[in-house]
Amino acid sequence: MNDRFFFARSACLVGAFGLASLWGFSGAWAQGAAAGAAIRQADFIVAVVNSEPITNQEVQTLRQRMLKDAAAQGQKISVEDIARLALEQLINQKAQVQQARESGISIEDNALDQAEMNVASSNQLTRDEFRKRLVQDGMSVASYREQLRQQLMISRVREREVEGRIRVSDLEVEQHLRELLRDQGAQGPVDLNLAMILIAVPENASEAQIKVLSEKATVVARRARSGDNFAELAKNFSQASDRGANGGEMGLRPAERYPELFVEATRKLQVGMTSDVVRSGAGFHILKVIERRQGPTTLMATQTRARHILLRPSAQMSQAQAVARLSEVRQSIVSGKADFAVLARQLSQDGSAQQGGDLGWANAGMFVPEFEQVMNNLRPGQVGEPLVSRFGVHLIEVTDRRKAPMSEQDQRSLARNALREKKLEEAYAAWVEDVRGRAYVEMREPPQ
Repeated sequence: MNDRFFFARSACLVGAFGLASLWGFSGAWAQGAAAGAAIRQADFIVAVVNSEPITNQEVQTLRQRMLKDAAAQGQKISVEDIARLALEQLINQKAQVQQARESGISIEDNALDQAEMNVASSNQLTRDEFRKRLVQDGMSVASYREQLRQQLMISRVREREVEGRIRVSDLEVEQHLRELLRDQGAQGPVDLNLAMILIAVPENASEAQIKVLSEKATVVARRARSGDNFAELAKNFSQASDRGANGGEMGLRPAERYPELFVEATRKLQVGMTSDVVRSGAGFHILKVIERRQGPTTLMATQTRARHILLRPSAQMSQAQAVARLSEVRQSIVSGKADFAVLARQLSQDGSAQQGGDLGWANAGMFVPEFEQVMNNLRPGQVGEPLVSRFGVHLIEVTDRRKAPMSEQDQRSLARNALREKKLEEAYAAWVEDVRGRAYVEMREPPQ
């Protein structure tokens, strides 16, 4: 575990984190739990699913959470609609759990423990802290674990009954990839060969000197655009390091290897055309497009380069102590008193320590969700607050971010995953409807 793949996603753990978003601990869920506790005295059965009851308390608890979620997302839904949706969701859940039991699915205690720890970690809490928070907000640990167990059962029966049956053909991938390329206006990488004439400006040049050199550059540029031989002009006037050798040509290379200033100045020029005078810190440049090659059309992906310091909680250092230690480290770095790379070499317990914590360029999905979420919200040069992941406590700094062409394999994986998710969503909706349709549901009137 000494490289970036230490952070590779684990399918089973991601599944557990998926549960965190549905039944995980949050402010809205906690308030719903507290509301449920408040109405416990007036509890009664509102529906029966295959002889198993759904209580008013369960409906009200879920309703409160759904109301909070809707408000947080700016959605306006009536109280009546929320209550109806909450009841329908509980009916579907009850029917799916029963289907899981009939299929022989059960959740071992160690799998439940792991899922609970993952949910706690995603909320930046230890499991003990998480349990205390549950109790403070009116929900017992046993009740929470039972609901988590049911969600794990539903997840497993879904994998068996739905996910295992999804197939995506190569032909579908090719078609969807063409649609993605068309919709995103994707373009291939560009290779450029530019020729340059440099009229250098001395570092301490006066305004008068700069004016003379600027006028000289303007004259040379005018002559080049009028048809004078660019190679001869480069040989006679250029003050670049090669003194105009090879006609000032800098060679065919990816556009990203040229200064952005040069790329922008020639972006709209056809091959054979010459730019206006371009000013840089070195002087005045005249640029000619010798060759431009457009590579194969490809999707572009955002890549992030980050470095981190990892501390692993142990008997000698608790998670809280690791967080406190990295908070001190962060303060030293942002105040300019310490260097991130130096401290990473000294403190980090990850294999990247010898590289100053550098994790290299990373595509989306290379790190676990909790790490990637924090990383994606940081600007280049920004150091985040300490982050708790399933691997320990991290201090992350984003050093750079760029758009890069996706490899053919990555593009096909993107298209295949998108198709699979779409098919899975449709198949899951059909399966839920089927399970619901086969269940006997009796609605009960509230007591008078």
